[in-house]
Amino acid sequence: MAEAATRSRRRSGGRAGNTARRTAGAIDQMPWNPPRNIDRPVEPLSEEGVVAIHDTAMRILEDIGIDFLNPEALDILKKAGCNIEGETVFMGRDFVMEMIAKAPSQWDIVPRNPDRRITIGGNTLLFGNVSSPPNYWDLELGKKVPGNREQCGNLLKLTQYFNCIHFAGGYPVEPVDIHASVRHLDVLYDKLTLTDKVMHAYSLGRERVEDVMEMVRIAGGLTHEEFDAQPRMYTNINSTSPLKHDYPMMDGWLRLARRGQGLVVTPFTLSGAMAPVTLSGAVAQSLAEGLCAIALAQYVNPGAPCAIGTFTSNVDMKSGAPAFGTPEYMRATQMTGQMARFYKLPMRASGVCAANVPDGQAMWETSNSLWSAVQAGANMVYHAAGWLEGGLIASPEKLVMDCEILQHIQRYMDPMLTATDPGSLALDAIAEVGQNGHFFGIQHTQDRYETAFYQPFLSDWKNYEAWEVAGGIWTAERAHQTYKSILETYEEPPMEDAIREELVDFVARRKAEGGAPTDF
Repeated sequence: MAEAATRSRRRSGGRAGNTARRTAGAIDQMPWNPPRNIDRPVEPLSEEGVVAIHDTAMRILEDIGIDFLNPEALDILKKAGCNIEGETVFMGRDFVMEMIAKAPSQWDIVPRNPDRRITIGGNTLLFGNVSSPPNYWDLELGKKVPGNREQCGNLLKLTQYFNCIHFAGGYPVEPVDIHASVRHLDVLYDKLTLTDKVMHAYSLGRERVEDVMEMVRIAGGLTHEEFDAQPRMYTNINSTSPLKHDYPMMDGWLRLARRGQGLVVTPFTLSGAMAPVTLSGAVAQSLAEGLCAIALAQYVNPGAPCAIGTFTSNVDMKSGAPAFGTPEYMRATQMTGQMARFYKLPMRASGVCAANVPDGQAMWETSNSLWSAVQAGANMVYHAAGWLEGGLIASPEKLVMDCEILQHIQRYMDPMLTATDPGSLALDAIAEVGQNGHFFGIQHTQDRYETAFYQPFLSDWKNYEAWEVAGGIWTAERAHQTYKSILETYEEPPMEDAIREELVDFVARRKAEGGAPTDF
């Protein structure tokens, strides 16, 4: 009884209060309201095309096989009846489809602040921050530099601040000033104290995965049983294309599967390099690499929450460099979305670009990739804000600029835009104005003008002369000013002192124990 009362008291300290307000500090932003995709998805494949790609994915699994470089995974799949030759696993399609059918089509993740609960699946559309670049760029520096903890923390503050970012992905920039053995401890401490949104764990070895699960449990004020009963966090793994799953990612995948935490598998298949140059072949290979991991998770823990991701793009055939936001990337994303619905699995996509700085190229490529995720019916959109140079640079200006696009998408999905009630149809207003008036001053407009249209926080709608008089500030400069003002007004989400102290003690103990082993 006393334990339950303590848990209740501790949890109350984790709430962020009213997240539905519109005005939040430095800018006037839209409220926390994860959008639902009300549009029909774009489906470029015919029924015959869906069947053909499915059959190809199954033939890859049956006849070519996938290498699992993890002995535990091999042992489990051998017991499941799969044929094993060395490290290559051959899965029959009946087994794969039986396992996939056990995966839920929709599931929730509840972070330390239950008001930030998110649903993965259905028609939900969720955006996450940039994750994992080793380098950082901002307008003040004017150059690419290795990431550090301060920069990572500032990007986490932006992640918390923007209501259009719904989950905190991996490290928004890799803080290379922290030794790799303890980096996960410091960054997870920062993530759990600077944000109260859904957390992510890198599946990179036993110690890191177990440490993150324990820190998320502590931050939520949860018992071990409560943590295991509900997804509280998630991981994302990438296959090593072509046709491999490595040791550490499979290790983390299995640990999180057993404890019922969120599992996202996203093959990183660059068409023309690690996958066929043809899109249908690249998508089929990507699906095979993803489905076999989900089949493994379902065999270990039937009903484990899984999602399948796509990162199928193409390379520049002149240089071999990855390209993003291309027409091929968009089509591959739409095709994968159609296949995800065929398998009844939630889908992850990404908001990406190949540009090196937050310029026009960065924005058209990112906009292409984000809108392809919308068209595909994606549920989770990784790297939706802040990504540059094919994932090698994180930028606060780019994050701010991307959040303007995310708010556009959120507003675009507002059902009120397509309402057909009498007030929306406005027949009386049209009759009142007739052929010779205007709509500015009538009551119908006066009642609605404040909320009728999307109001940007970053775009500048002044004409050229007014813009010039105001200083002629270009978009990236305005984004820099916005980023700085957000940091000045940022407020850390509340956390009870006892929970914070327990996290501090855990981090200190694990550091004293050496953290996670490294090769250096």
